Amino acid sequence: MSETAVLLCGHGSRDPDAIGEFEETAAELRRRLAPRDFATGYLEFARPTIQEGLGDLAARGARRILAVPGMLFAASHVKNDLPWEMNSFMAGSPGIEVKLGRDLAIDPKLLAAAADRIAAVAPDNREDSVLVVVGRGTNDPDANSNIAKITRMLWEGMGFGWGETAYSGVAHPRVDAALDRAARLGFRRIVVFPHFLFTGVLVKRIYAQTDAVAASFRNIDFVKASYLRDHPLVIDAFVERVAEIDGGQPNMNCQLCKYRTQIVGYEAEVGLAQQAHHHHVRGGAHPHDGHDHHHDHDHPHEHR
Repeated sequence: MSETAVLLCGHGSRDPDAIGEFEETAAELRRRLAPRDFATGYLEFARPTIQEGLGDLAARGARRILAVPGMLFAASHVKNDLPWEMNSFMAGSPGIEVKLGRDLAIDPKLLAAAADRIAAVAPDNREDSVLVVVGRGTNDPDANSNIAKITRMLWEGMGFGWGETAYSGVAHPRVDAALDRAARLGFRRIVVFPHFLFTGVLVKRIYAQTDAVAASFRNIDFVKASYLRDHPLVIDAFVERVAEIDGGQPNMNCQLCKYRTQIVGYEAEVGLAQQAHHHHVRGGAHPHDGHDHHHDHDHPHEHR
């Protein structure tokens, strides 16, 4: 067994479908990276936890672990929680190096995968259609702006008549407001694309909101595109991230990071200490925690 192993880091979900899809993607990535040892780990709501995944790899002989975020953008989870997990593990495991890779970000392969998902439900007549791209939504303006950029690139690149950006939570406009606006623009069809890796509570909610708005505008064809899931180009992007970590020092685009640069409206958050916030649900939901976990609070981060 090689002393260099790979950990795919997931967010975790209360939805078993989401965990199942993550593990399906992980299985394909494991196959692509063989014979390297490989494991998965989750920040919350599922097992193994990140710490357990790292520990399993170390117990099997890994002394250098390449940790890849199974996440689209560098918001608080990639900027705060994952670095805290890696640093905490290394502090308690002398002799083991953990290198954390960057998010998938705005990547040509991910854009092509998104275009495939959209083209599957909107193969033609796109000039008569509105494309609505829905992102997760965070309190990080840099991550939110990535969704707006993806909307514009898919809108223009695929020849849609118009494009709208929406968020499932935290940021605005929310899904129902964006769909209502799109429905009043005079186009015949609205194509909704959730820019998510996997299913879960939020993706299912986006589809339900689409159905609800469609019921009020029966003269418009509302079409729901699939999210990215295990598209072959998604797997290719993950393989590239592993190669980046292995071959050098992968760096996130920090030009507009609110923890490093004074961004309008977030000036007080520059240089805040890095810490994790998932202790209460690490490994699974607390038995008394019956509410959805919406990430609509700030997460400090030390970004040097």
